[in-house]
Amino acid sequence: MSQRSGQEDPERYLFVDRAVVYNPASQADWTAKRLVWIPSERNGFEAASIREERGDEVVVELAENGKKAVVNKDDIQKMNPPKFSKVEDMAELTCLNEASVLHNLKDRYYSGLIYTYSGLFCVVINPYKNLPIYSENIIEMYRGKKRHEMPPHIYAISESAYRCMLQDREDQSILCTGESGAGKTENTKKVIQYLAHVASSHKGRKDHNPVLQSGALFYGELERQLLQANPILESFGNAKTVKNDNSSRFGKFIRINFDVTGYIVGANIETYLLEKSRAIRQAKDERTFHIFYQLLAGAGEHLKSDLLLEGFNNYRFLSNGNVTIPGQQDKDNFQETMEAMHIMSFSHEEILAMLKVVSAVLQFGNIIFKKERNTDQASMPDNTSAQKLCHLLGMNVMEFTRAILSPRIKVGRDYVQKAQTKEQADFAVEALAKATYERLFRWLVHRINKALDRTKRQGASFIGILDIAGFEIFQLNSFEQMCINYTNEKLQQLFNHTMFILEQEEYQREGIEWSFIDFGLDLQPCIDLIERPANPPGVLALLDEECWFPKATDKTFVDKLTQEQGTHSKFQKPRQLKDKADFCIMHYAGKVDYKADEWLMKNMDPLNDNVATLLHQSTDKFVGELWKDVDRIVGLDQVAGMNETAFGATYKTKKGMFRTVGQLYKESLTKLMATLRNTNPNFVRCIIPNHEKRAGKLEPHLVLDQLRCNGVLEGIRICRQGFPNRIVFQEFRQRYEILTPNAIPKGFMDGKQACERMIKALELDPNLFRIGQSKIFFRTGVLAHLEEERDLKITDIIIYFQSVCRGYLARKAFSKKQQQLSALKVLQRNCAAYLKLRHWQWWRLFTKVKPLLQVTRQEEEMQAKDEELVKVKERQVKVENEMVEMERKHQQLLEEKNILAEQLQAETELFAETEEMRARLASRKQELEEILHDLESRVEEEEERNQSLQNEKKKMQSHIQDLEEQLDEEEAARQKLQLDKVTAEAKIKKMEEDILLLEDQNSKFLKEKKLLDDRIGEMTSQLTEEEEKAKNLGKIKNKQEMMMVDLEERLKKEEKTRQELEKAKRKLDAETTDLQDQIAELQAQIEELKIQLAKKEEELQAALARGDEEAAQKNNALKQVRELQAQLSELQEDLESEKISRSKAEKLKRDLSEELEALKTELEDTLDTTAAQQELRTKREHEVTELKKAIDDETKNHEAQIQDMRQRHATALEELSEQLDQAKRFKSNLEKNKQSLESDNKELASEVKSLLQAKTESEHKRKKLEAQLQEFMSRTTEGERAKGELAERSHKLQTELDNVSTLLEEAEKKGIKLAKDSGSLESQLQDTQELLQEETRQKLNLSSRIRQLEEEKNTLLEQQEEDEEARRNLEKHLQTVQAQLFDTKKKLDEDVGAMEGLEEVKRKLQKDMELSCQRLEEKAMAMDKMEKTKNRLQQELDDLMVDLDHQRQIVSNLEKKQKKFDQMLAEEKTISARYAEERDRAEAEAREKETKALSMARALEEALEAKEELERFNKQLRAEMEDLMSSKDDVGKNVHELEKSKRTLEQQVEEMRTQLEELEDELQATEDAKLRLEVNMQAMRAQFDRDLQARDEQGEEKKRALVKQVREMEAELEDERKQKALAVAAKKKLEMDLNELEGQIEAANKGREEAIKQLRKLQAQTKDYQRELEEARASRDEIFTQSKENEKKLKSLEAEILQLQEDHAASERARRHAEQERDELADEIANSASGKSSLLDEKRRLEARIAQLEEELEEEQGNMELLNDRFRKTSMQVDTLNTELAGERSAAQKSENARQQQERQNKELRSKLAELEGAVKSKFKASITALEAKTLQLEEQLEQEAKERAAANKIVRRTEKKLKEVMMQVEDERRHADQFKEQMEKANSRLKQLKRQLEEAEEEATRANASRRKLQRELDDATEASEGLTREVNSLKNRLRRGGPVSGFSSSRSGRRNLNLDGASVDMSDDDADSRTGDFNETQVSNAE
Repeated sequence: MSQRSGQEDPERYLFVDRAVVYNPASQADWTAKRLVWIPSERNGFEAASIREERGDEVVVELAENGKKAVVNKDDIQKMNPPKFSKVEDMAELTCLNEASVLHNLKDRYYSGLIYTYSGLFCVVINPYKNLPIYSENIIEMYRGKKRHEMPPHIYAISESAYRCMLQDREDQSILCTGESGAGKTENTKKVIQYLAHVASSHKGRKDHNPVLQSGALFYGELERQLLQANPILESFGNAKTVKNDNSSRFGKFIRINFDVTGYIVGANIETYLLEKSRAIRQAKDERTFHIFYQLLAGAGEHLKSDLLLEGFNNYRFLSNGNVTIPGQQDKDNFQETMEAMHIMSFSHEEILAMLKVVSAVLQFGNIIFKKERNTDQASMPDNTSAQKLCHLLGMNVMEFTRAILSPRIKVGRDYVQKAQTKEQADFAVEALAKATYERLFRWLVHRINKALDRTKRQGASFIGILDIAGFEIFQLNSFEQMCINYTNEKLQQLFNHTMFILEQEEYQREGIEWSFIDFGLDLQPCIDLIERPANPPGVLALLDEECWFPKATDKTFVDKLTQEQGTHSKFQKPRQLKDKADFCIMHYAGKVDYKADEWLMKNMDPLNDNVATLLHQSTDKFVGELWKDVDRIVGLDQVAGMNETAFGATYKTKKGMFRTVGQLYKESLTKLMATLRNTNPNFVRCIIPNHEKRAGKLEPHLVLDQLRCNGVLEGIRICRQGFPNRIVFQEFRQRYEILTPNAIPKGFMDGKQACERMIKALELDPNLFRIGQSKIFFRTGVLAHLEEERDLKITDIIIYFQSVCRGYLARKAFSKKQQQLSALKVLQRNCAAYLKLRHWQWWRLFTKVKPLLQVTRQEEEMQAKDEELVKVKERQVKVENEMVEMERKHQQLLEEKNILAEQLQAETELFAETEEMRARLASRKQELEEILHDLESRVEEEEERNQSLQNEKKKMQSHIQDLEEQLDEEEAARQKLQLDKVTAEAKIKKMEEDILLLEDQNSKFLKEKKLLDDRIGEMTSQLTEEEEKAKNLGKIKNKQEMMMVDLEERLKKEEKTRQELEKAKRKLDAETTDLQDQIAELQAQIEELKIQLAKKEEELQAALARGDEEAAQKNNALKQVRELQAQLSELQEDLESEKISRSKAEKLKRDLSEELEALKTELEDTLDTTAAQQELRTKREHEVTELKKAIDDETKNHEAQIQDMRQRHATALEELSEQLDQAKRFKSNLEKNKQSLESDNKELASEVKSLLQAKTESEHKRKKLEAQLQEFMSRTTEGERAKGELAERSHKLQTELDNVSTLLEEAEKKGIKLAKDSGSLESQLQDTQELLQEETRQKLNLSSRIRQLEEEKNTLLEQQEEDEEARRNLEKHLQTVQAQLFDTKKKLDEDVGAMEGLEEVKRKLQKDMELSCQRLEEKAMAMDKMEKTKNRLQQELDDLMVDLDHQRQIVSNLEKKQKKFDQMLAEEKTISARYAEERDRAEAEAREKETKALSMARALEEALEAKEELERFNKQLRAEMEDLMSSKDDVGKNVHELEKSKRTLEQQVEEMRTQLEELEDELQATEDAKLRLEVNMQAMRAQFDRDLQARDEQGEEKKRALVKQVREMEAELEDERKQKALAVAAKKKLEMDLNELEGQIEAANKGREEAIKQLRKLQAQTKDYQRELEEARASRDEIFTQSKENEKKLKSLEAEILQLQEDHAASERARRHAEQERDELADEIANSASGKSSLLDEKRRLEARIAQLEEELEEEQGNMELLNDRFRKTSMQVDTLNTELAGERSAAQKSENARQQQERQNKELRSKLAELEGAVKSKFKASITALEAKTLQLEEQLEQEAKERAAANKIVRRTEKKLKEVMMQVEDERRHADQFKEQMEKANSRLKQLKRQLEEAEEEATRANASRRKLQRELDDATEASEGLTREVNSLKNRLRRGGPVSGFSSSRSGRRNLNLDGASVDMSDDDADSRTGDFNETQVSNAE
């Protein structure tokens, strides 16, 4: 096979045969038939052509066998054009679907092309045979080439990775994934082979085939070692499976390091997920790892004895014995493995130790345990295998058996030996065997890495090759599959992210606008479900968590997983109880069912730690090294779960050491992903074509599944989102320029500009394409549409070409036939004549003589030919001259045309710029209007705020005035109190003086009246004291009684209020109890309803969940239906517009047909014209017929397309209406249920809320009442305290000063009251301020609420999402109810045995379950159908969009053609009119020429007749002469007469000859003139035709350009109208928003009015408080009156004291008493001073408060000023905006005016063009009609006129010179006048200075004025004279000679001599005047000469 393949051509397996791809027949077949893909069970998809559409179904005809089949529309997929057959990159496919991808892969695979690109992917299909595409020649072929330069290959991927690494200095990775047997390992080998060849070191380059030399290299050559590492890994890690003979049972990441120069400097290998369970058991027809078979087959006798090896069938772990691999020998493979180990520099001891471990693994399986009879304990009857094992591993047999059968387990702090059962012992042995082999494999990989590591040469960058298992979906999947699928999820996410980044880079590089979407985020939910650590924990986290619990099982893990992740979108529980799977995960490749059996064991991977310690302590160093991490394993005590304490103890001892398999794998995967993310990844997807391992066979369904799992279809899905089809500009132009023939002008044009013009001409939707810098990007399906258009165009062109060719051939054949017929007639005639004349003698003579006659004429013929040649040369010279002249004129016209074109271009550019400016100004205007509206609204708000603040300011000012008044009153009261205090002090001083006097008197009367005074004093003092006490107590009693009455009244009021509150509380309590009862009843009802729901839930269990899912899907379907309906309505509108356009086209067609008939009649009338016109008419008729045919074809196609569209729309509408009805029904039912449940929920919630509110209100009221009670209690206590103090004071005070003390106490109380009043006022002030702040807050809230209302518009849209969330909550509720039902069912199942009735219910339930299952399946089927319909609708939508674009393009093309046809008709009309005029002119000229020619011909004929007559006369005369000569008889007689007659006759003959010569000359001249005229006529006609054609072409081009401009202007006008409509709509919307805002403002105003009302209420309260204050003031006045009365009483008391002074005995006592009173008074004064100080403090506090209020007022004023400033600024901004608006409007008006000017200029240009054309035509006519004689005369006249003109010009120049001189003189005169004026001004100033000479100055001024008037007159005369001079130049000469004007001028100048200003120094002598006049006259004379 390999030899044969080696002889084959490798290019056959790499390159596509383009001749087969670009087959025109297949292209035509695809165009003719509507080929699609339909699903097929056998082939996946089959090609078929659509024949008929029947609603949802389509009748198709299979392309393979011609059978007809009926297929659902959803199952149909579009087919790509044949251009895309066997395409190398499937991302280029225009129809990206599964069928197209599969077909492309299948075609390439059957052609031997196994590699195909799919965007970033390289898809490889296993060929199952050796292909000659991996040789060194192929490597060299791909070396240094870019990916797109060569066909797809693994070498191209490797080369691109290698080159990117070298150029970008970025690490690379190649990711090979796929199923087992797909070829991952082989492709990995090929990558390593390529890199080893390309990047080999210098030594390797010298010798490409190095041979291992002993001792030459210690490590061996690096590249060879890298290649030889693979066989070692394959022998230890690969095995034979059903799918693959050499299947890698582990994943690996090979990291090849390179230095800066690109040479390999080392490598590293990391492995993942070795399938170690294969070491102990294998499935049928499968093998364990290759090394076991290689060792048993290839080991020698000595090695076998050392390793204690046996036969294949003696090992239990080799389940199937010796299973051989076809085509391979294990013995040879063993030798290769050993040789590879030697190359990798493995030592002999290492190899032997490894093989010992391999043999020991086999020996583990031969240990047999048996169960003892009485107990479950295991025993080992035969320990031979154990002895062999212990010998190989270096252990003690007894310790090993003890550790296996009765291991030591730690319980608490003690170790206990626990007997093992047979199952436990078997499990322990198998686990040890697996762990030993895994550790051996890890050591091997580490050893290979050590060999490949090169620390001497540092690696700059690396290329990583990942060879890992692809996505696996089996019927039941375990822990290993979940790990693999998790890895593939991460890799697919990396691919999606990489593809997104590359797409982004591509679009950025090409400068394309595209909203970027990171598709890598699509896979994040599934990844989070698996790897999330917490909130909620993922699968791996939950598994690790369960591993820590002792009594955890797989079931508890699944339960916990469903509990935590049950609501996750990517997680599913099993739908049926009978399902074998425990849970499902929705991966990107599909839904995967997982069975969680032994997941905890697999995750913990427990081992017998007793045996592990023995292995660690082994005598064999190699085994001890393998088991060095023995402290990290999971022991038996953890798995046994004896008790929690033991587990906890072990856990504590090994904290941080135990790592689960899931954790380790997750860590290694995160490291791998981090490495891959830091690299630039390259993706290789390997696919297995069939399971039979047959070459050339491909199972479509198998390949499709793998494409889905490999993410190829996912990548295609991402491609569809963007612009997957990219074409270089040149290729696009080359291929599709045929669709736009006139879009690109001739000459060079940039590719981008050309493509832009082509796209503009194609009128594609802007969403379907993007134009980059070097490529043009298309969405899917666009290129297929362009291909169809191209094919149709090519077919039309070829049909037209064929018709022209056939017509030409037919005409040629017809003309040939005609010639043959005429030749036959001539032959027949000649033959008949010959037959008649052949026997006639004269004919024979004629035939003989005729050749002789030709000889004499040869010279004449030669002369004639020479003359003709001379004439032809002359004509040629004339024609050449005319040609030169015409070329010159043509060049001039072309230059003029170019200038006009440039002007036109400039005008169009200016117009475009103005239009852009106008659009920008319009948008700016709109923005400014919006800003203006916002500012106006803000201004209104600010004005309102300003108004409210001003009102508040006024209120505050009034309030401050009131406070100031109050303060003034308080100040007056304080002054009064101070006056009272002064008077009291004066009285006290008086009293002190009186006391001193009394003391003197008392000293006098002491001796006399001691005893009497003592007694009387005692008695009187007692009496007075008792009376004063009684009076004071009475007063105090009255006051206290008054206070008690007040307090009792208040208490009564409070008790009443309290009783009312208690009543309200009781009512509320009763209501709460009622409500609680109602709630209890409602809860009971709810429980009953729940019970009923539970009963009914058995029926509704599956239905509701499905209903909700279907409702969601139906909602989506309804959305799609609505969108489709909208599209359908748009399409219907388009159809109606097309109908209207069609009717218009038909009308136009009728009109055109009538015009054509009229033109035909006119053309038939003018058939007598020239042949050129007939040819033109035939051409025009032919073009008209072709146009008719084209129009008919287009109308037919259009009608067919419309019919198809109608059928499609009808079917789609029917389907959608049916789906809508079903969805509406289902939705109505669901909504009813939902509404009922929501209403119940709402009622319950409202009741609960009302209860809670009532409760809170009652509690609030209770708290208020309690607070009020406490306040009252505190007040009473304070009152009692005050009462006690007053009583004590009343005891202390004495009679005389009691009133003063009471007054002082009352004053203090008043001060306290005033303080309280002021405090209350301050609190009121604070309240008012708070109210103000609340009002401001309310205003701010109102403004914010306005904004919120604007935001609520947006939130309304979000309500739908909230509804969906509510629906999800209902679903959750239903799921909980379902879970409850599930629990109840479990309970029912447990109690089945006890209750027979329940069994019947169970059967019914089972039936219902089956029915529900059936329904579920039906629903699932319906769901699939719905998904298919959804996909189909989506595809149809895309197709409809494409069709719509297509229809629009067709309509636009038809309109274009219609317009072109109209233009052509108009041009034809103009051309026909022009030709008619030209024809008339030509006919008139021809008639004139014909008349001239006829007259000349007549003259010629007359001359010829005269000549013939003369000849006849001459002949007669000669005959007579001969007769006379013959008659000799009469000779002598008449000789003299004859001589006379002879002379006369000779004279006559000479005269006749001269006349003849003259006539011949005249005839020749006339003929020459005629010929010259004819030649001139023909040349002029040809030139005229050429000029006409050129003009017509120019006119057509100009008309096209103008029509284009008009169209563009119309389009812009339409855009402006649309923008205007949009602006109107926006204006309306803004008006609506304004109305809403006005409503909101009205509401805010109402709120403000309410707030004002509240303010008024507060003001009323303040007034009440003021009234109370006034009452307090009145009471204070009363107190003052009382104080006055007390003063009067004091005076009376003083009188009594005077009387008492008379009592001598009591004087000393009175003195002491007075002293005491003095002390007390001092104390009281101090107290009053303290009261005064308190009053002063109060005053200061009030003043501080006033100052604070003033500051606040100032702040408010400042705020007002700021607001005013803001208002001014906003008004300024509004003004500026208004000015800008006005400017913008004026600019818009200017642009409009400019546009109108341009239109006028266009019209003027058109008129100029018409004038130019007319002028050119008139010139040509004049040139045709003008004769040479006239031209000569004209030239003479021109010369004369030129001379006259020259003379006239000279005269004019002279007159102009004279005029200039006269003007100079006039300017001099003016200067003089100015000087005179200046002198006059000086004179006036001097007049002012000289007051004495006033009269003289006035006289001089009058004289000066008179002279000035004279001067003015003279100036006027001079100007008139100069004008006269200009008019009468000739007369001026004569007058100057006579001297007339000199005297005139002298007289005029002499008048100026009289000007004398005596006082102004303006003196001018007569001599000066004469000299000036003389000079003037001389200049005039010289000028005249």
